[in-house]
Amino acid sequence: MRSHVTPAVVLTAVTALAVSACSTGTTAADARPTAGPVAVLPDLMVEPDPKLHAMLPESIRSANTVRVATDIPYPPFEMYANEGGKQITGIDHDLGQAIGARLGVRFDFEAQKFDGILPAVQAGKFDAVMSAMTDKKARQKSVDFVDYLNAGPGWLVAKGNPAGITVVTDACGKPVGVQTGTNHQKLLQRRQQLCEAKGLPPIRILTFSKDSEAQLALRSGKVVADYLDEVTAAYVASTADGGNAFSTVTGRAAVGEYSASPMGIGISKDQTGLKEAVRAALQSLMDDGSYRKILGKYGVPNIAIPRATVNGALD
Repeated sequence: MRSHVTPAVVLTAVTALAVSACSTGTTAADARPTAGPVAVLPDLMVEPDPKLHAMLPESIRSANTVRVATDIPYPPFEMYANEGGKQITGIDHDLGQAIGARLGVRFDFEAQKFDGILPAVQAGKFDAVMSAMTDKKARQKSVDFVDYLNAGPGWLVAKGNPAGITVVTDACGKPVGVQTGTNHQKLLQRRQQLCEAKGLPPIRILTFSKDSEAQLALRSGKVVADYLDEVTAAYVASTADGGNAFSTVTGRAAVGEYSASPMGIGISKDQTGLKEAVRAALQSLMDDGSYRKILGKYGVPNIAIPRATVNGALD
């Protein structure tokens, strides 16, 4: 419904507009976030920080949105709240909402196939990536990373581990699944050297566009194991069919040596200042306990890191 405006109010508004039009530069008010506190979790309210908001690129502040690409599902990092639904949840989503709330903007998540995420960011479709992506030197050519977690690989196997995978070479000559375009695919390909050194046939690596497809292949017996993040493996094993479908096999003997490179939030190189703002916001969440509260919701406080760093990959 339209409200009645008196001439005096109109005159005051016009005068204010005229003063604004004559001013130059960004005022303190211009740098303030438009959003208020956000309830990221029922027991976690995140307040915006005007100083961090002011660090954002002007284009992000104007849009009030950071466009985030993510590959769904990859629980517990990203998944749908209900099967067949569109509401996104998970570690990355919740942490993204907290970072956005601290910056005073929205983190708008959109599903994108994993192997197409970096090209989509480079094409300008997204500003950032939050998709359990390992920070790798090769990927730093496409995006900058704000590192936020650290976790190693693991095997997801049928309940009871009927294939008997206890060391890496137990997978030699057997069909195993892995999601295409991931760091786990590269690690698995390196494991072929261990098979060769023992005179065993190579691992029969079957790639899938989504890890959920690899899980279906494991259920059907097409593969004997799925090579993925140990956190995701543990989550799937504990939740699928009430914990009766899968088991996990972890530890360096079982999965092989791997880089200590952390997971990172990929930031577009075209958005100058965004990675610094995201790093500062993430660090503030680490400092006030919000970060660990989010990880605690998913039962994975052990994958936390003490400091938010930029491009921390070792290889």
